[in-house]
Amino acid sequence: MSNIIEITDFSAPELDIFARLNEVQLLHYFEPQPGIFIAESPAVIERALDAGYLPLSLLIEQKQLDGQTQTILARCGKVPVYTGDFQVLKQLTGFPMTRGALCAMRRKPAKPVEEICAGARRIVVLENVVNPTNVGAIFRSAAALNMDAVLLTAPCSDPLYRRASRVSMGTVFQIPWTYFDSKKTQWPQQGLSLLHQLGFRTAAMALSDASIPIDDPRLMEEEKLAIVLGTEGDGLAASTIADCDYTVRIPMSHGVDSLNVAAAGAVAFWQLGRRL
Repeated sequence: MSNIIEITDFSAPELDIFARLNEVQLLHYFEPQPGIFIAESPAVIERALDAGYLPLSLLIEQKQLDGQTQTILARCGKVPVYTGDFQVLKQLTGFPMTRGALCAMRRKPAKPVEEICAGARRIVVLENVVNPTNVGAIFRSAAALNMDAVLLTAPCSDPLYRRASRVSMGTVFQIPWTYFDSKKTQWPQQGLSLLHQLGFRTAAMALSDASIPIDDPRLMEEEKLAIVLGTEGDGLAASTIADCDYTVRIPMSHGVDSLNVAAAGAVAFWQLGRRL
């Protein structure tokens, strides 16, 4: 294949996007147009391609060229494919690549909240969830457990960051998502108001004396429900809890006072995403 390029010069500028640019630099790569993200592992790359994301170049371990990546190579056409053995790629990237494959891809323009939520029955709102592993795990659970969309506040970790998309197993490319526009729709007051205008009742996941258990029949009876999850450690802001329609708790045992946000999300999605 004429587009297979063996790595001989670690300093080649074509490799900057894999080796020397951080996530924020990739995000702004084509500014003011949407930038770049890196998809890691064949499964994640394939789901990104299925979702219509445009590949720019690939970095693939040599032994993988005749394996699972063949389908990916065929789908990516003539984009450059940089390759080397495991130790070369580890030295270049600074980390062992999952299943020996990275793909640089163009981002798409963000969609408005109204479009993302059109036709949705159950949505997730993430308030300031900054750990990309948690964001990825939440997306995976949301996709598996009947959530229709995910909305994020501005401080949240980007779902297209390499670790987030990898942990999600590529479900960030399957479930609709977007950020609240902090210039037009400030969270929480304006964001919650917009959700109410779209017909959603809002459920804050938080420990509170005023909370109701997650199996309360009123929650299941809501036609449209937004499940709001808060940042690691501190949880939801008091103002967010106050402005939501419900405050919801997951009953605990053995003296445990809370769950990790990704685990709490999975429990909430299973219970509240069931179709009656």
